[in-house]
Amino acid sequence: MTKQEKTGVVTELGEILNGASSIYFTDYKGLTVSQATDLRNKFREAGVKYRVAKNTLIKIALTEKGLDVDRLEETLTGQTALAFGFEDPAAPARILKEFNEKNADRPVYKMAWLDGTIYDGKQLKFLAALPTKKDLLGSIVGSLHAPITGIVGVLGALQRDIVYIMDAIEKKKAETAA
Repeated sequence: MTKQEKTGVVTELGEILNGASSIYFTDYKGLTVSQATDLRNKFREAGVKYRVAKNTLIKIALTEKGLDVDRLEETLTGQTALAFGFEDPAAPARILKEFNEKNADRPVYKMAWLDGTIYDGKQLKFLAALPTKKDLLGSIVGSLHAPITGIVGVLGALQRDIVYIMDAIEKKKAETAA
């Protein structure tokens, strides 16, 4: 790999890092070509970028972005691929967890970085269980909608009760007049 190619890889990783809300580090050793293709397709469908790069180039890109690479020394060994989450920081974790269940724990999850916090390989299930942004927004809207629905129900019941009372008075007047 020429120096120019290495610079290009570091630049590309830096550009991806600018918009990423999460980075998942995996060891892709042991994946067949078809498995790797399937994993890449699943990532692409979810809006996750997946890149394989040399550990030294990953270190340079992370350092240029101000991330603490000293904490990553153990992680950046062997074969490393990065999955970058953007809109949904937990999307790569859900895809990796589902993929691992079907493919004998491959790729091996090394660690993740989410908004400055580092999670080790044992915490993949926790990260995969995080709700999506869409789920959170739905929950908030539902919570806001519940009191409004209650008020509408109470107002509707009051109107119904007034109609029943007026109807009862009308019947009483009709009985008294007859």
